[in-house]
Amino acid sequence: MSPDVLRAIVASTRRSADERERRSAVEVETRAAAHRGHAGRLRAALAADGIRVIAECKRRSPSRGILRASYDPAAIAAAYERGGAAAISVLTEPAFFDGALDHLLQVRARVKLPLLRKDFIVTRFQVIEAAAWGADAVLLIVAALTDEELRARLVDAGNLGLDALVEVHDRDELERALAAGATLVGVNSRNLRTLEVRPELFDELGPSIPPGVVAVAESGLRTADDLARLRRLRFDAFLVGERFMTEADPGAALEHLTRAAAMKLTEGARA
Repeated sequence: MSPDVLRAIVASTRRSADERERRSAVEVETRAAAHRGHAGRLRAALAADGIRVIAECKRRSPSRGILRASYDPAAIAAAYERGGAAAISVLTEPAFFDGALDHLLQVRARVKLPLLRKDFIVTRFQVIEAAAWGADAVLLIVAALTDEELRARLVDAGNLGLDALVEVHDRDELERALAAGATLVGVNSRNLRTLEVRPELFDELGPSIPPGVVAVAESGLRTADDLARLRRLRFDAFLVGERFMTEADPGAALEHLTRAAAMKLTEGARA
């Protein structure tokens, strides 16, 4: 794999998306028009009180390889819903994460929670696909987009009734996201070029996210202390995937983690 993992994934994604668009653009656009989303659904779910978790369905990651050999995204998502997830993230990138658009469709058929299509969204057609397959939101990674592309994809999402979680990895990217009009920002402590994790990034960027912007912490979150500390810092919600994918019962692991984090918050308030 290329040492610049992000570059390799984005190049693969563009080729694949362009091929799908040439093959089925009209069909997908028609399907998206019939399944228009409700803008603000994910944002509202994450802005609510308490420990709000976007629980992730993914079979594999570039950093750790296969996470779950027996992978049933719909069953996992249903367990997350029972376990108290605020929303579900579904990896649809095939080459590096073993994802598929059909996984999103399968999850949509099983759960009522807001769904995030987690992929390397770089083209308008991918946003249309997300709406067509039942997503409520898309992930937009600032590092993978020019400023013009970022603004255009935000408009595309809004036109289709989708929220956009705009992901940043440093202060410059945060400023670019806010300048583009992002109201839902994810701080990812994993460098997508090297796959290294810097948990201190949450402390560096969290206080700089303005009121009115929903802040999501992503990557490297494993314990109740992690979630409680970042909830006090500024973050409204948390995207957690690998932590659950390696558990025998992902839904039970989610429930245990959120309850423990809520207890930590209460204890801290009393101290």
